Amino acid sequence: MRSNCRRHPLAAACLLVAVSVGTMAAGAQERSVEPVTDAMLQDPDPADWLNWRRTLDGWGYSPLDQIDRDNVHQLQLVWAWPLAAGFGQPTPLVRAGVMYIPNPGNRVQAVDAATGERLWQYEPPATEVTDADGTRRPARGNRSMALYGDKVYLATTEAHIVALDARTGEVAWDHTVADNALGYRYSSGPIVVGGNIVAGMTGCENYKNDVCFISAHDPDTGEEVWRTSTVAGPGEPGGDTWSDLPLAFRAGSDSWIPGSYDPATNLTFWSTAQAKPWARISRNTDGDALYTNSVLALDGDTGELAWYFQFVPGETLDLDEVFESVLIDHRGRRSLFKMGKHGILWELDRLTGAFVAAHDLGYQNAIDVDPATGAVTYRPGMVPVDGVEIDFCPDLLGVRNWRASAYHPETGALYIPIHPTCVTGVFTELPQEIGNRYYRNRGFMQRESRVHPASGEHAGHLIAMDIDSGEILWRHSMATRPGAAALTTAGGLVIGADTDRHLYVHDVATGEVLFRTRLPASVQGFPITYAVGGRQFIAVPVGGNRTNAIYSFALPEPARRR
Repeated sequence: MRSNCRRHPLAAACLLVAVSVGTMAAGAQERSVEPVTDAMLQDPDPADWLNWRRTLDGWGYSPLDQIDRDNVHQLQLVWAWPLAAGFGQPTPLVRAGVMYIPNPGNRVQAVDAATGERLWQYEPPATEVTDADGTRRPARGNRSMALYGDKVYLATTEAHIVALDARTGEVAWDHTVADNALGYRYSSGPIVVGGNIVAGMTGCENYKNDVCFISAHDPDTGEEVWRTSTVAGPGEPGGDTWSDLPLAFRAGSDSWIPGSYDPATNLTFWSTAQAKPWARISRNTDGDALYTNSVLALDGDTGELAWYFQFVPGETLDLDEVFESVLIDHRGRRSLFKMGKHGILWELDRLTGAFVAAHDLGYQNAIDVDPATGAVTYRPGMVPVDGVEIDFCPDLLGVRNWRASAYHPETGALYIPIHPTCVTGVFTELPQEIGNRYYRNRGFMQRESRVHPASGEHAGHLIAMDIDSGEILWRHSMATRPGAAALTTAGGLVIGADTDRHLYVHDVATGEVLFRTRLPASVQGFPITYAVGGRQFIAVPVGGNRTNAIYSFALPEPARRR
């Protein structure tokens, strides 16, 4: 059921054919599946994309090189497949020619990765999706899933982990991890850590008698193996960093982006969001609020905390460092690299958590970082006062957000989508009461958000940043914000996108745009690359509710044979 899409990079008629064919596909088509092992996850087949960022170190890099600098201009759309309506930022996974796609509403689809033909679809029981005031809203999706053994693992927006048979989509087990009625939910999928399914919980913005956590689960049953809280409770180590607040008022520290894993040390690295409400005056504490805005190194077998590093203690402007941890062996050191909303590239020793370096892009004006110790202090006037207008950079979405960076081992650079901004607003005190409605009142009244003056007329950029020096090697500037995570390949390429529907493929060394096409909707998620039958594909998720789809590109058949 292959759509005839080889003559043009993208054409409306081609899309209509692909979509109409896909929606008429039959039900489950069982295929034999070789179980995914720990060895496969740690050294995946170049043809596969088995994990959120392909490898457990978070690189977002593929060793495939059939599509390269010399022929990428010949890319053409091979197939397209519609996804369910709703809001999502999906990462497709590929194993042995089958693509598994998370959809809004906790749906999962499996398609033939070479043709887009549907193999099966998991449709969960329908649930009403409403806001706190009863307003119905579009379904939300999960950013990623995990593959292990003969199963696909989905962490749902109802705080369940569901294991599906990878051959048929049938439910193997469904385990409730936390009470969705209290706000708990998953927005990103699990990873596999030493044979366990490990996921980070979110939904901790409202006051309740519990906190967020990271938990490991048995892959065969879903039973909990270990759980590590991301908030230090009263009487626990670090508990005094919340002043005397009871546990119910220690909100936030969600872990809403997947972690990384180093099998050599059996440490898994998970990051946490800021304390909530955002400002110290709103949450009634001036303490560091451990373990918010931190990276936690956990023992893969027990979940025991090996070390933590808190980037901005007592963060008070909604500028957290929760995003991907990239594990790179650098200058003889096992390092962890991370950039959060401040636009500072942090380097830590991932064995000990010791600070190594911080490279500031120069867009933020809120904090100073001691270059010798990594200690952070707020600049004068940058800690909000009740009812007093404050102007700071960046705005609440940060210099960068969930759109992940990608590393390229040949250039020694991280490729990072950024969107520098500034904002003016007022923070306020808030009452502390169980069952508060965080999304109705977060204690911040925004008056103006604007593109950062140093960004000129460009709302977004894809930058290549040297991990050693922090130097910007090149930048691709865009009129709109970035739409996609970055993806790098051994073909000398880096893939990115804007929110004006453009998909770009750049020379990884120079930034030259080697291929560009405009899609029916903006890329909204995590592009991947994979191979089937010796043919390399680049797949990109697009949409923003009713335009959600996967588009898969490849070289024309004759071109790839040359």
